[in-house]
Amino acid sequence: MRTDSSPGNLPAREHLPAAAAGTPVLDVVIPVYNEEKDLRPCVVRLHEHLERTFPYPFRITIADNASTDTTPQVSQRLEAEIAEVKAFRLEQKGRGRALRTVWSASEAPILAYMDVDLSTDLNALLPLVAPLISGHSDLAIGSRLARSSRVVRGPKREFISRAYNLILRGSLQARFSDAQCGFKAIRRDVAQVLLPLVEDTGWFFDTEMLVLAERAGLRIHEVPVDWVDDPDSTVHIVKTATEDLKGVWRVGKALATGSLSLERLARPFGDDPRDRDIQDVPKGLARQLVGFCVVGALSTLFYLLLYSAFRNFSGSQIANALALLVSAVANTAANRRLTFGVRGSGGAVRHQAQGLVVFGIGLALTSGSLAALNTATASPAHSTELAVLIAANLAATVLRFLLFRAWVFPDRRDADACAHSTVVASHTPSSPTCATARAPQQPGGPYAPLPQRPVAQQPYPSTHDTTRFRAGEAADGTVGVPPLERSREWGRDATMRLQPVRPYDTDPGDSR
Repeated sequence: MRTDSSPGNLPAREHLPAAAAGTPVLDVVIPVYNEEKDLRPCVVRLHEHLERTFPYPFRITIADNASTDTTPQVSQRLEAEIAEVKAFRLEQKGRGRALRTVWSASEAPILAYMDVDLSTDLNALLPLVAPLISGHSDLAIGSRLARSSRVVRGPKREFISRAYNLILRGSLQARFSDAQCGFKAIRRDVAQVLLPLVEDTGWFFDTEMLVLAERAGLRIHEVPVDWVDDPDSTVHIVKTATEDLKGVWRVGKALATGSLSLERLARPFGDDPRDRDIQDVPKGLARQLVGFCVVGALSTLFYLLLYSAFRNFSGSQIANALALLVSAVANTAANRRLTFGVRGSGGAVRHQAQGLVVFGIGLALTSGSLAALNTATASPAHSTELAVLIAANLAATVLRFLLFRAWVFPDRRDADACAHSTVVASHTPSSPTCATARAPQQPGGPYAPLPQRPVAQQPYPSTHDTTRFRAGEAADGTVGVPPLERSREWGRDATMRLQPVRPYDTDPGDSR
C-alpha cells in the first residue's frame, strides 16, 4: 500500500508488503538464559498486551540459549498452552547468537526483541514497530536517554549507560542515544542483508548492528520509553563492559580501514529522494562542499607548515613543489574517504593518479604566482610569499573541487545501466547503488494491506514440539548455502532460511 503524495511532492516510501494470510506480521523474540522464574509471567503478560492492543497477527518466540535450569520445560509448556508462542532451543550461549539465529529463521516482516524482565513499559511496543510497518524507518530502538523518557534506576547503571554512549559517540560517531536498551525492532528485509555483517554474538551484537546500519545510511527510529531497573538482573557489568569495549575497538578499526562492505546497505530500503531524477538539484553538493572546505583548510595549514620547513634548506620553487606534492597526496586520500565517501582500496591508485593531475594544475597556478612575484620584486619578504601562495591556493582549491566532483570522484549512481530504470521502493542486495526496476505485479496488486488478526486464532503447526537445533544448524537443510544466496530469496520465498554460523560463533567461552 502506498500513500499518495500531492502534486509536486516526492512520493512516499512503500508500505511494508503484506505477508501470506495467517503469517505473523510481528515476531517478538525473548532471549533467555536460566530464566525459569521470570519466563512464564513475562510471556503471559506480553501475550495479553498484544492480544489487546496489536491489530495484526503476531508471534512470541522464546530463544533459550543453552539454559541449564528448567527454562526449556517452561518454554515447552508455554508453547503448548498458547498458540502464538514458539520455543527455540540453542545449545550455545550468547544473546546476539540467539537473536541472529531466530531472526534469520522467522518469516515475519517485522522482527523485535525485548528482555525477559520487561523493564520497558509495553505501551511503547506499538510505537516501536509502527514506523517499520509503514516503511518510514528500517530499524527502531527504545531509548532510556531521550529527554521525555521516564527511567527509574540506580546511579551506577545510570553512569555506566551514559558513559558507554559517550564512548560510542566519541569513537564511532554514533548518533543514536541508547545502544543498550533491550527493546529493538528491525524490518526482515533489512535484517537479511545487515545480520551477515554483524560479527558479535554476545551483548555487543545490537550495538554493532546499529553502528553498521547508521554508517550505511539506514533510518533508525527512536522511541522514548518508561523503564524500571530490575534489581535481580544477572548481567555481569564488568565483563560485559570489557567485551563492549573490545567490540568498539574492532568495529572502529574495521570502519577506519574500510574492510566492512557497507555498499550493499548504502541506500535505504525504500523510496529514497536521493535516488529520484530531479532536475537542477545537484546530489550531495552541500555536504560535499562542507567536507571539502574542512579538508581543504587542514590541507592548506599542512601545506604551509611543509613549505616553511622545506624553505629552510631550498629555494621557494622547490619548497613549493615538495610541499604541494605531499599535501596533495594527503588531500586526495582525505577527500576520497571523508568528502566523497569512497571506502576500501578499490580504485585508490587511479584516484591518486588523477589527484596528481589536479596537483599539477595547482602547481602551475602557485608556481606562476611565485614567478610573477619574483619578477615584480627582486627579494620578496617571506610573509609576502605566503600571502601570494594563499591567494593562489584559494583559486586552485575551487578548481580542485570541481575536478574532484566531476572527474576524480563522479557520482556513478547515474550510470547508463540505471538511466532508464524505474525507481521503486524495493531493494536488492545485488544492486546496492543502482535503483532497481519495478518488479512484476502480483495478482491483487504488489502491496496489499497487511492482514488483520482473525478473531479465532488458528494454532500454528507443531505447537507442542519445541524446535531444537544447534546455533547455525538450518532445520530446513540449508547448511552451507552462502548468505548472499539466501538473502536473494527474500522476495520469492515467504520463509527465510537460517544463516550458517561463522567460525567465531563456536567460542564456548562467549558470555550471554
